[in-house]
Amino acid sequence: MPLTDARIRTTKPGGKPLKLADGGGLFLEVRPSGKKLWRYRYRIADKENLFAIGEYPEVSLAAARVEHDKARSLVKQGIHPSHNRQVERLSTQLANANTFEAVANEWISKKASRWTPYYQRQVESFLGADVYPYIGKLPIRSVTAAHLLEIIRRIEERGAATVALLVRQWSSAIFRYAVATLRADSDPAAALRGAIHRPKVEHRKPLTKGQIKDFIGALDKYGGYRTTVIALHLLLLTFVRTVELRKALWSEFDLDNAEWRIPAERMKMREPHIVPLSKQAVELLRELHTHTGGRGMLFPNYRRPKDCMTATTLNRALERMGFNGKDSIGFSAHGFRATASTLLNEMGYRSDVIERQLAHAERDKVRASYNHAEYMAERKAMMQAWADYLDALVRDEHLGSPPFSRTTSDRT
Repeated sequence: MPLTDARIRTTKPGGKPLKLADGGGLFLEVRPSGKKLWRYRYRIADKENLFAIGEYPEVSLAAARVEHDKARSLVKQGIHPSHNRQVERLSTQLANANTFEAVANEWISKKASRWTPYYQRQVESFLGADVYPYIGKLPIRSVTAAHLLEIIRRIEERGAATVALLVRQWSSAIFRYAVATLRADSDPAAALRGAIHRPKVEHRKPLTKGQIKDFIGALDKYGGYRTTVIALHLLLLTFVRTVELRKALWSEFDLDNAEWRIPAERMKMREPHIVPLSKQAVELLRELHTHTGGRGMLFPNYRRPKDCMTATTLNRALERMGFNGKDSIGFSAHGFRATASTLLNEMGYRSDVIERQLAHAERDKVRASYNHAEYMAERKAMMQAWADYLDALVRDEHLGSPPFSRTTSDRT
């Protein structure tokens, strides 16, 4: 006869263990100590085995019968319930170890060699502030699209839609990595494409010819540090990225050969880059050497000598000159690249040559491994012509055609 809760409760322990059968091999063992333990007796390969289900009343009669049914189903398949329990416990332990944060940190370590230090800090900072507090401790398999949607909407609501888009992209990459390493079955972040409205991109406006003349005039009259003036002038002459100039080291320069070689680890695209230096740029660099030549960096931070000049320093200088901030044309230090690109294209230089000097991404990965010196003759001529063009703008001289134009585009 099947057991009842009343019979289980009223059965008192004796001098020997008692067995109260419920049927199908399930029974309750009542020990002299008073403990009441659920057991399931079964046979596999003609050998009798005993499976411990749990202790009453923590495991009720109804719960014991559910576990008994599961165990019987496994036995029919030739699987020992105790072995299956061990596998499930190990799986749970692995899931708990493979939290979203743990997998994310592993993904970051795999990608870091291809990222700039700034980008890595950006990824770690936003994930640490906006993601880990909510799902970082969860097993990655248990993180759902609903979890992620709540996170990115919270970010969007504070006015950081671009950050929300990045968090979704990074989360998707983390899940794809987890799938590839057998720690997730799918990418829930993929379902959230389009959930956040992409903000309109405000492209950096280039300076017009007249504004370039005004800028150089304002720069010559600027009363701030001479090193800041030289930095802004060099940005105009070389149109490198702001961070590439701010973190430049004297060891990267060969002024006698008018060349600046930026190592791959400091470039956005992680490829070495050569900047041919005009005579005007070399002259400025020789002057700068008298100020900071005794240090490793061209532009050390005055407050923290071990660090470099900040981007804020350059933009504040532009603000004081009336080119940045409120009631201005909204120009920033990064805008020198757009300025050079626009005018050099108008002057007739080949787009391939301009793009290579701007160190933009090379889609052909085979070419990208060696093209840092590509079009060097044209690039040297272009950089000198660009510097001369700027001087001519200031002097209001007639600006003729450059020596390398699209009419001579067959030269490589």
